[in-house]
Amino acid sequence: MRLKNYIAGQWVEGTGKGTKLYHAVTGEEVAEAGSEGLDFKAMLEYARTVGGPKLRAMTFHERARKLKALAVYLMSKKEIFYQLSAATGATRTDSWIDIEGGIGTLYTYASKGRRELPDETFLVEGNIEGLSKGGNFIGQHICVPLEGVAIHINAFNFPCWGMLEKLAPTIVAGMPAIIKPATATSFLTELMVREIIASGILPEGALQLICGSAGDILDHVNCQDVVTFTGSAHTGRMLKQKPAIVENSVRFTMEADSLNCCILGEDATPETEEFKLFIKEVAREMTAKTGQKCTAIRRTIVPDKLSGAVVDALKKRLADIRLGNPSVEGVRMGPLVNKAQVVDVSNNVKALMKVCEVAYGDLQNFEVVGANREAGAFMPPVVMYCKNPLSTLEPHSIEPFGPVTTVMPYRNSDEAIELAKMGKGSLVGSLFTADDNIAKKIILNTASYHGRMLIINKQSAAESTGHGSPMPQLIHGGPGRAGGGEEMGGVRGVKHFMQRTALQGSPTTLTHICNTFLKGAATHEDVIHPFRKYFEEIQIGDTLITHRRTITEADIVNFAGISGDYFYAHTDETALEGSVFEKRVAHGYFIIAAAAGLFVDPKKGPVLANYGLDNLRFTQPVYVGDTIQVRLTCKTKTRKEDREGQIPQGVVEWDVEITNQRGETVAVETVLTLVARKM
Repeated sequence: MRLKNYIAGQWVEGTGKGTKLYHAVTGEEVAEAGSEGLDFKAMLEYARTVGGPKLRAMTFHERARKLKALAVYLMSKKEIFYQLSAATGATRTDSWIDIEGGIGTLYTYASKGRRELPDETFLVEGNIEGLSKGGNFIGQHICVPLEGVAIHINAFNFPCWGMLEKLAPTIVAGMPAIIKPATATSFLTELMVREIIASGILPEGALQLICGSAGDILDHVNCQDVVTFTGSAHTGRMLKQKPAIVENSVRFTMEADSLNCCILGEDATPETEEFKLFIKEVAREMTAKTGQKCTAIRRTIVPDKLSGAVVDALKKRLADIRLGNPSVEGVRMGPLVNKAQVVDVSNNVKALMKVCEVAYGDLQNFEVVGANREAGAFMPPVVMYCKNPLSTLEPHSIEPFGPVTTVMPYRNSDEAIELAKMGKGSLVGSLFTADDNIAKKIILNTASYHGRMLIINKQSAAESTGHGSPMPQLIHGGPGRAGGGEEMGGVRGVKHFMQRTALQGSPTTLTHICNTFLKGAATHEDVIHPFRKYFEEIQIGDTLITHRRTITEADIVNFAGISGDYFYAHTDETALEGSVFEKRVAHGYFIIAAAAGLFVDPKKGPVLANYGLDNLRFTQPVYVGDTIQVRLTCKTKTRKEDREGQIPQGVVEWDVEITNQRGETVAVETVLTLVARKM
């Protein structure tokens, strides 16, 4: 079967001789991939001129809804992905991480796009910055989608997740993508992309696919493009130095394989729960995806006194792992992706053998269940032992990308910290300890060398997602050897595909541009109370200035009785000496309640409910005899998605400022209301 490339809305075969791809278990040919003859420059232009404008015309919420629909669609097709995933050597569990883990990332970004981003085509970021004494010149940051293409170059180990974890934030940001999977497993990526295109959910031009070489595509990138790379550090550095990338300052994010560590705390003993959890996690990371994970545990750092017990426990656990054909019941570890990887991993193990002992595993003699050992790409788990890891550099620089880990002893926490740093930058490190003081010392002294750190004890273990599982809510990446980049990370990941721009101007002008009320902008009052208006009728800047209310001693006494808040500053004037108050002060929450009484229209109308309160600050005390007044201003509006049986509605954010008789601000808040729409 010849794989096809999806280019400019068409499925196209490459010309010339392709690369043959083989079944990891049987060694039989699965497909042939090739991209020779493709016009890569035209792919970029198609994405920029067709896909980009369509995506940028949508709001964050609209793009997020597309992602959710796509996730639902792909989940309905998951079994066809599982069937083909078996050819990569993956067990059902391995495939679940790749397939459903990837689809789960779509769901996460679909949710975050609708809950944490505005229903706009751009993002207003942060607070305004006052740039002048009179307040008529301010600054505000916004983020807008880049007008180029995101080129995602992925590794062979996660043909589905690797694509989807990059695609999700790219689409939410409003940028088209070109996917270039690793050739070895591109047959599975191609199948998923076929289904994505067949769904018709994403707009034309939003997604293109290259199965085979990336050709000269990186010679045609410009300042609006983004390149992301997952794979070896050597290849990543080579791509990063491409002239067009350097000359055009193209954003390049690299996520490279790293020598991740897992540390067992000094407090552990073989009887502790943390010791048992540690052994389980190291063995799992060695055998999940047959150790072919950029986050797998390569360096197992243990107290010197426990090194023998750790090796013995790993031997016992790994001896129960059946290696073979994942379709056979009971098999828990499949082959590597292909024979080239067997050669590569074996060579790296042999390099380590020059300075380390083999504590477990034999590359020449091992059993395979349900398959021909010579035909498939099989390799057994291997545990190395490095006696002097502080003075031996090879275990900190050579990475066998397979089911291999090296046990390294340390004498104290300072040595454990130094060993963790010797990896020169990692995607993830983990620590198993029941002692929070040990955890604090090790984490704070190694965090600068890691993109993510996991701390496990018996309290967190049951719900932990594990050492090797990047989560879409958190960043995936790391410094130094790990590439120095970031992926995912929730909304942080979306911003990688956007341009942050500082706007400077008058509050009124910037309010009009940002569609968000900025303090100091012109407002407009109406004879109609804003709570009498439907969602569509409310305008940004609509303002209500209320009548006034004088605070009495009875107000304070009554609120104390109702709320049960008898804090001395409200109720005991004799205790005020040495405090920040001159006399008995009104409850802050009473002032907020009284403010609501001033601005709320009591009649039934379009306002359905109070939806929440944000950014509350009390800036001045309010005493008996003070008179308060409220300025209520529409800040932003967000249309809510229609749901069956629910009144069509939107959320309106109101800027609330409460002042006293001297015009001083005593409190500020943002009030959210649910407001009915006309349709």
